[in-house]
Amino acid sequence: MKTKPLLKYIDNYVSLTKKEEDFLVSKVIYRKYLKGQYLVQQGDICKYTCFVISGCTKTFYMDDLGQEHIMMFSIEDWWTSDMGSFINQTPADFNIQFLENTELIMFSYEAMEDLYRNIPKLERFFRQIIEKAFIASQKRIVRNLSMTAKDKYLYFKNQYPQIEQRIPQYMVASYLGITKEFLSKIKSQLLSEE
Repeated sequence: MKTKPLLKYIDNYVSLTKKEEDFLVSKVIYRKYLKGQYLVQQGDICKYTCFVISGCTKTFYMDDLGQEHIMMFSIEDWWTSDMGSFINQTPADFNIQFLENTELIMFSYEAMEDLYRNIPKLERFFRQIIEKAFIASQKRIVRNLSMTAKDKYLYFKNQYPQIEQRIPQYMVASYLGITKEFLSKIKSQLLSEE
């Protein structure tokens, strides 16, 4: 069953009855994307919030000079969406691109509203997920303002080892807000310290 990972994930937060599970599953869109495709691009309205079954995505902002600024990655059992665009149904600030062939469980805005009305505990569940994401975002801002590039890299490497193995180093550098050359220098320095 394609929805089993999602139901297991939700069960960590709230317990659903069989009837509630069935209703939730009736609102699901299951979709596979190929590496390189986009879920949403800047300026488009983000139509879905998505649970990653398998694969990897990057959420990034492209500035006026064509420079990519990676905000986050998403892998199995994580959520991905341009939340501001999805919640407000306004043009997206971010692009979400698939770095690997990826399987998603997707919910439209209308489906989410229907789920909230019919299963109130899901509103609590999604509130908890959004709170965790907000806290992680705030902590990342503090790290970016207060840590050295080396310490930011070490934090990323320790916190997300399963991501670092799957993405090119220039994307790690973009996420950290440094150049790929500076990241190479940091990694060489760390190797010489071992």
